[in-house]
Amino acid sequence: MSTLGVGVVGVGGIAHTHYPGWQKSPHTEIVALSDINQAVLDRTGDKLDVSRRYLKFEDLLADPDVHIVDICTPSAYHAPLAIAALKAGKHVICEKPLAPEPDDVLEMIAARDASGKYLMTAQHFRFGGDARALKAEIDAGVLGDVYHARSWMLRRAWYPTGPTFCYKKHSGGGPVIDIGVHILDLTLWMMGHQKPVSVTGVTGDKLAQMPGSFSQWGGDIPRDADVEEFAAAFVRFDTGATLILEVSWLLHHSTSGEDMQMWLYGTKSGTHWPSKKIVSAANDLKILKETTLQTSFDLGEPHAAECVAFAQAIVDGAPSPVPAEQSLEVAKILSGLYRSSAEKREIRLD
Repeated sequence: MSTLGVGVVGVGGIAHTHYPGWQKSPHTEIVALSDINQAVLDRTGDKLDVSRRYLKFEDLLADPDVHIVDICTPSAYHAPLAIAALKAGKHVICEKPLAPEPDDVLEMIAARDASGKYLMTAQHFRFGGDARALKAEIDAGVLGDVYHARSWMLRRAWYPTGPTFCYKKHSGGGPVIDIGVHILDLTLWMMGHQKPVSVTGVTGDKLAQMPGSFSQWGGDIPRDADVEEFAAAFVRFDTGATLILEVSWLLHHSTSGEDMQMWLYGTKSGTHWPSKKIVSAANDLKILKETTLQTSFDLGEPHAAECVAFAQAIVDGAPSPVPAEQSLEVAKILSGLYRSSAEKREIRLD
């Protein structure tokens, strides 16, 4: 197969973590860029030595040398851009979340099926070497049947103050959408994608609205921000398994940065990420065991690795490394969390 041309839309921010992957892959070349900000477009184009720079996304889609569209825009714009790209006959890799609402993800899946092209969510946590190694152990049965999980991604005074994060019209939500999607996707993947059937959730913004609130990210927290700063949820699965999820940008937590953790509890043992600790008991001898998995799969920097994997899947005709159907389950839970908080009741998921 000839080289796959990549066109990136939304060329600032997270896109800079994708460029090394496209440059590393033997199958891809960045051929075009699109952004609504001319200065950012030119600065990135100069850095990457890419001459095709489009202020209009439609012009990038019309470029016959673009085979893969890499969507790195704010979350609320993912679905319409991805659907348009798929209808134009392009493969699509899209930053997380695939879309904030399940109905949008369903439309993206329909567009994918109609086009016969690839669609993948850029869930880079799955491409970390430690996560890959732990997943291999879980798939080999080290945990037995996983019946409970605890996952959290908590920040202390790290509220992203830019408008694309703190206004729902751009972001689709606060930390639920921004960082909750990371740890939730990783947990569902580790659990083997058990089907979620209900969610009970709460959201809040107590600290952001207090006098003197601040963010180590820099800049003032907008007083008219309309997204949550904190959320927690309890999820039930069709297997009877359960999950507790917690996310926040501002929580008074014991770390000055970011605390990302996951515990999975099974009938044979439990495990912790990112430490790769495995705890179990030899019941016949009444021995409690605790070990740390030493294996790690070096795939390189995870954001870059996901791009390399996407291109390789296209070339090999292999399944999408992160199927959109799995992202649909993530979207159902996150959307259900918001609904549950608003309606103050448990939400059943279809």
